Amino acid sequence: MGKSLIIVESPAKVKTIKKFLGAGYAVQASVGHVRDLPKSSIGVDEANGFAPHYEVIAGKEKVVASLREAAAKADVVYLAPDPDREGEAIAWHVAELVKDKNANIKRIQFNEITARAVREALAHPRDLNVALFDAQQARRVLDRLVGYKISPLLWKNVKRGISAGRVQSVALRLIVEREEERRAFVPEEYWVFKSLLEGATPPPFRAELWKVEGKKPQIPDAAAAAALEEALRGQPCVVRSVEEKERSRPPQPPFTTSTLQQSANQRLGYAAKRTMNIAQRLYEGVELGERGTTALITYMRTDSVRIAAEAQSAAAAYIEGRFGKDYLAPGGKRDFKGKAGAQDAHEAIRPVDVTLSPEDVKPHLAPDQYQLYRLIWSRFVASQMAAARFHDTTVIVDCGLAQWRARGERLLFPGFLALTPRGKEEEGVELPPLAAGDALTMKELTREQKFTQPAPRFTEASLVRELEELGIGRPSTYATIISTLQDRDYVTLEEKHFAPTDLGRVVCDRLRDHFQTLMDVGFTAQMEERLDKVAEGGQDWVALLRDFSRDFDPTLAAAAKAMNQVKTGVSTDVACPRCGKPLVVKFGKTGEFLACSGYPECRFTSNYTRDEKGQIHIQERVKPELEKVGVCPECGSDLVIKMSRAGSRFIACTGYPKCAHTEPFSTGVPCPREGCDGVLVEKSSRRGKLFYSCSAYPKCDYALWDKPVQESCPACGSPLLVEKTSKARGRVLACPEKSCRYVRSLEEGEAAPEDDASLLSLAEPKGDC
Repeated sequence: MGKSLIIVESPAKVKTIKKFLGAGYAVQASVGHVRDLPKSSIGVDEANGFAPHYEVIAGKEKVVASLREAAAKADVVYLAPDPDREGEAIAWHVAELVKDKNANIKRIQFNEITARAVREALAHPRDLNVALFDAQQARRVLDRLVGYKISPLLWKNVKRGISAGRVQSVALRLIVEREEERRAFVPEEYWVFKSLLEGATPPPFRAELWKVEGKKPQIPDAAAAAALEEALRGQPCVVRSVEEKERSRPPQPPFTTSTLQQSANQRLGYAAKRTMNIAQRLYEGVELGERGTTALITYMRTDSVRIAAEAQSAAAAYIEGRFGKDYLAPGGKRDFKGKAGAQDAHEAIRPVDVTLSPEDVKPHLAPDQYQLYRLIWSRFVASQMAAARFHDTTVIVDCGLAQWRARGERLLFPGFLALTPRGKEEEGVELPPLAAGDALTMKELTREQKFTQPAPRFTEASLVRELEELGIGRPSTYATIISTLQDRDYVTLEEKHFAPTDLGRVVCDRLRDHFQTLMDVGFTAQMEERLDKVAEGGQDWVALLRDFSRDFDPTLAAAAKAMNQVKTGVSTDVACPRCGKPLVVKFGKTGEFLACSGYPECRFTSNYTRDEKGQIHIQERVKPELEKVGVCPECGSDLVIKMSRAGSRFIACTGYPKCAHTEPFSTGVPCPREGCDGVLVEKSSRRGKLFYSCSAYPKCDYALWDKPVQESCPACGSPLLVEKTSKARGRVLACPEKSCRYVRSLEEGEAAPEDDASLLSLAEPKGDC
């Protein structure tokens, strides 16, 4: 009898699965998708049922040939790509390519890469799920129609090379409209009062002004604040009431794709794309010394909070052994209810083996892998623990015409907080013993001027949450949506918050004006629901596309006639400092810039920034002195440090324009990503803010805002530190890992490495700056 062939997606899985399958199985990888729509044409026959024209992806010919050869030698072919819509599509396309070599094809899937799960899958193979494939195919064709038909309009009228996307464009609209809301916001002044009260038993405690003459206080200006302070000072204070109650706080459910992305962004500072890349490695398997290649987490693309019974039992045993029986959830397990419409085919994200604690595997993991595994492991174990219990106290104090309110809490039983303790900023304050009628002394009375604030810009975490709540896209697509918006220069990430660029605003305006249905949040969410129905077998995918085209095609034709061009620039009210004519915003190959509308008579150009209200500020260009750093490898002329238009340094040949050789300015610090041989180089954002990224980009997207220093962190082992400025300590060296708080002052005579010859080593590979 010949071997059975198992085809998975990634080479990493091949190694993990081979470890526990016998000699009767061959395991090969498709290395992701093997077929797709062509890049050079739309590839969809709209006149014949939207039939797609698929072709083997360029560069995958050898992979396909190898799979066909292996299939011909096997008794049975098991298709085992990831257990989701995209994985089903990969399985379908592989089947189409090998079925003439071996028609005995079965589909298997597993939520975790363990011997038990793989053998269970092999024991229960199934046929390919046509409905699930149709759902992926419908989504792919739909996105192709939108992208390939609208993008040329943007090339013609805005800037060549940009794109529109069915979901991406709606996500852009959310960011743009949040910015519009912020710019239109008019802050209102208000004042808050706080007091320090003391009773017969210490310590003193803080209270906030709650009511004035029985109503919520309205203190709009300094005059009203001063008058109220005068009325409050010197008044006797008496405890009116003390309300005490017990409160329990249950743990959160284990992670879904969306909540993992949000938490990793909030707690670790990881972008959604980075989080998913790390999770993929943990799912596929990492080397754990004597254990060999071991999968650490279950499948990371899931909407479900369901946990398998055996995983709950394993968690209960671990919790009881480490903390005791009292720390178990009631009944020894805790189940969670998923949100409406969640895809429940797979479990929540959890550790494969709960007994493998983060500290057990830390020596074998890269720092970011360890941090993410610890996040997943802790969240899962905590989800199966008892609730934390608190004793809450609310005290109301009468003081003349006003009432003050103080709140306190006392932890009665930590429950899951024994595993995941709160930070100091989350901990409540315990109040002293108080009773109604107790006299209090006001030790301190303070007032503070404040202003109402606009809605904050989206962070990655809050944008992911918003997309999920609105039903836009699917959690597995959020990382791609966000990275595409950044890659197209539609948004920038400023201090961890998304701000739309002028290019992003112009694109959004054009799409809102001419494609109202496509840009409608409700329509996009409804389309996701219809695609889900296709996956469930309740909606014909061709009928879905016909319905979409019925509105889209005439809208597209109208937009082609009515969309106006902005290639000459977007008008501003800023005068050219040279000739006085209005400046315009233009979109060039290297980003946005200001140019004089009097061109070619006036050739003034400049970078610029916008403030919170959207006002333009011209950036002055500082021309640095040229510093020789080497010899050009192409022509032998001197290499010197130059300044880019955006503000970062780069290395260029003095023989320009005859020799156009350039290289990025290297920090000399190796990229800390596992398996990456790049170095960190100086770059600048479109807004002129310096950052440091890997020279191997786009293969590696590691980046830092702060200057890296080649020194490992003594606290967590991070391979580098960063130089930054602290208000409290001045210049410091700090660990870039968000979960590590290592900081060392540089203000006491210790110097950080400077830009000497060691930092002027030229980065490889050479590239365009």
